[in-house]
Amino acid sequence: MTLSRYSDNPKRKLDDNGVDNNILHKMKRHEVDADHTSPSQQPFNPWRSDENSPQNRSFSDECSSSSSTESSTRSESTRLQLFVRMVSGGKTIVIQADKSDTVENLHKRIEVKTKIPVNEQRVIYKGKQLQDERSLSYYSIAQDSSLHLVGRMRSTDHPVACRVVDDIMYIVSLMHKRGGGENNNLPPPPLPRGISINEKLSSFFSTIPTEAGGDDESSYIESTEKYLTIFTNSSVPAALVMLYTSPLEANKSCGESSIKLFLNSCLALPEEQQGCCLPVVLEFCRLLRRVCPHNSLYGSCRNTLGSLLETVQELVDKSGIEFTSLHYRLLTVGEEILPCLSELADLMEQQLYEDNLGPSLYDVQKFSSFWRPLRYAIDFQLSSLIPFALPLRSTVLEAEVGRICQIFGRLLTTMHICMLRIESSLGGRGVANTEAVALKWGQYLNILKIVNSMSELYQGGKEKVVRFINSRKVPFCALILKFVKRGDDHGWISEYREATTFECRRHLAMMLFPDGKEDYSEMHEMLIDRSQVLKESYVYISQASPAGLHGALFMEFKNEEATGPGVLREWFHLVCQEIFSPGGTLFLRSADDFRRFSPNPASKVEPLHLDYFKFAGRVIALALMHKVQVGVLFDRVFYLQLTNQTISLEDIKDTDRVIYNSCKQILEMDPVFFDSNAGLGLNFVLETEELGKRETKELIKDGKSTAVDSKNREEYVKLLISERFVTSVSELVEKFSEGFSDILSVPIQSFFRHLDQEDFDGMLRGGENQISVDDWKAHTEYNGFKETDRQIDWFWKILRKMTEEERRSVLFFWTSNKFIPLEGFRGLSSKLYIYRLHEANDRLPTSHTCFYRLCLPKYPTMGLMEQRLRFITQDHVSSSFGKW
Repeated sequence: MTLSRYSDNPKRKLDDNGVDNNILHKMKRHEVDADHTSPSQQPFNPWRSDENSPQNRSFSDECSSSSSTESSTRSESTRLQLFVRMVSGGKTIVIQADKSDTVENLHKRIEVKTKIPVNEQRVIYKGKQLQDERSLSYYSIAQDSSLHLVGRMRSTDHPVACRVVDDIMYIVSLMHKRGGGENNNLPPPPLPRGISINEKLSSFFSTIPTEAGGDDESSYIESTEKYLTIFTNSSVPAALVMLYTSPLEANKSCGESSIKLFLNSCLALPEEQQGCCLPVVLEFCRLLRRVCPHNSLYGSCRNTLGSLLETVQELVDKSGIEFTSLHYRLLTVGEEILPCLSELADLMEQQLYEDNLGPSLYDVQKFSSFWRPLRYAIDFQLSSLIPFALPLRSTVLEAEVGRICQIFGRLLTTMHICMLRIESSLGGRGVANTEAVALKWGQYLNILKIVNSMSELYQGGKEKVVRFINSRKVPFCALILKFVKRGDDHGWISEYREATTFECRRHLAMMLFPDGKEDYSEMHEMLIDRSQVLKESYVYISQASPAGLHGALFMEFKNEEATGPGVLREWFHLVCQEIFSPGGTLFLRSADDFRRFSPNPASKVEPLHLDYFKFAGRVIALALMHKVQVGVLFDRVFYLQLTNQTISLEDIKDTDRVIYNSCKQILEMDPVFFDSNAGLGLNFVLETEELGKRETKELIKDGKSTAVDSKNREEYVKLLISERFVTSVSELVEKFSEGFSDILSVPIQSFFRHLDQEDFDGMLRGGENQISVDDWKAHTEYNGFKETDRQIDWFWKILRKMTEEERRSVLFFWTSNKFIPLEGFRGLSSKLYIYRLHEANDRLPTSHTCFYRLCLPKYPTMGLMEQRLRFITQDHVSSSFGKW
């Protein structure tokens, strides 16, 4: 299949810049030829017939005979010489007639000269169309009068649109005449009052239906296509561009205004109809590129084309895999937009080299809007050849693919220079020095995204990008941390995970969550009884709509005054303790790692177990969204199920060591020995025990009677793992994923594609290492105390003497965080503070967990301070002993 224009015209090459080279020249020619018009000068040649056909000879002879006969009887005063100007081509012919002749006879004489069929003609005089049955004298047509010939569309489905289009062409012809088109020595005649191209354009668009009528939902789309086909086939785009190139400033201004009005009117159409405008706007682009490629009007036209392509591409993306007229529109313009892409690539390259303000978001978006449909067209036609081995030979789009490769190479080279520039600015601090990343570099990732897409087309292209990004990891990560925002589509970065740090991968994943801003008018409020934390939390979270949980959460415990972020962090800690309690039925604790959990197949004993798994998914996602480390981890099998990956034997090693060792033994046993022992008496069944009840499940049909041997043992192990670790908990995982996705703005797989399991562990639990007192101290500031005060010195000494669990209790009392981020205390949202409490010197400490503030009296001795601090490490004290 080859690409063609969205019309009946032949295929155009991508580097063809548009219409016939002489079109504008032809539109400006005003030569009078009384006897002959050559075929090359006939603008309506689609209807051309054989000049020497019997029909034409007969009519010509008839006219000649009639003229000869009538000449002797008619008065010379009734004879007329008329100048008929063909608006589309600018050619003027001379017609001899009589005042008594009918308009129909005039049409026949014009047909002899132009070969344009009578039914395709319209003759305009003084702004009025001449009716066939009327005589020329009826219209008071005088000697040497100028008439205008315009084409009548074959289709009569939309006569109003045809009339409006013909009126536009007539007005253009008058304005061209005003500009000295026919005789530069004559003063421009005035335009009739009330004539305006913009009014006619507005009228044209007002006749386009913008709503589907009847049962056919696509009828108004087809009508729009027909309307715009009338516009193009009548050469209106060429006429308006001709007007814009006029030396007369008034004409030029009118042409510019009319073209801009047309472009804006296209964008004002409903999204479903905007794709119909693509062929016309493409025609404007081709014409303007030929006469003024560096003019702002051409830039506006190109940008409008880009906006239309964006809209159509979005509709195609929403439509799924079903091939629709939208897909066809993208295919038909795909090869014609390469000149636009090439121009924008040149602009990008220039802006990147200059490094003044950098490429603008608008320019990069337009660059992308041209690249996406072009890539779509290439994929559709040449998917079997991708990646290409250059040079292509005798292949569709051969030249185009080569030009895109050149653009890819130039942009990759330019981006290499840009990344070196960033690396130099970052200095020794590297990624941490994000404040040195200038705003003018904000579009570098978007350009790299397009470069990455281009690289996929060519053999060795992807490897070039991999080497480039791996050699510039520091600036690449700095760009991610600085410029990746919510709503951006940066999924391509996951392909270069090795070049990113944990902070980058976490940032990419976190940007898929809603903002969660504290909008007090849209907060989800919860009032929870500590003694019923799981039950009441389930009600509040499960009954809320997903959108209701995307904002801020307001948490308060019953009969307690404390509120704010600190109380919310404490609630997350408490509710997760209940969800993942070893004594509960929802999750099983790993035998080898007590921190890790997986869904419990026996949880079905609880009537609401599926609803609780959805609730659990929401809670975990909310904890991640609010950046709270909850101290639990998922085992590898559960993690892989959430990421929709296949479970292998090695993956179950830490989940169930017994089954792992048994399967390993089965697979590694000598085949002869295995078969001689009848496959250890195994059949294709899985025996399970839940709540004291034993069940046997067949892994295949007739599994009870199918023995395991050395030839089918791999299949047996595969099926056993699938049944035991996947099928048995598939409903539970699905419900958990559903709850998790409720909080995300994308499917759950999009979240996990950015992360390794170790990354997810770090986000969910925090750092695994023991809390560093030195790091703690380095991120603490003082108010009312000085760092050199003995009370501060005592405090850190006492903290160093405590066990790890006691330190975490102090931290929890202080901040409502029992676990710190993977990067340590610098990963918290704020520094920690020790305030002096101006009360009795033997008082217990207090805290304001929302502000990470610990309040201490000025204890007189170290022993008294230690006694008070150890008191708050007790669980019943450290929980919610702070104020707010």
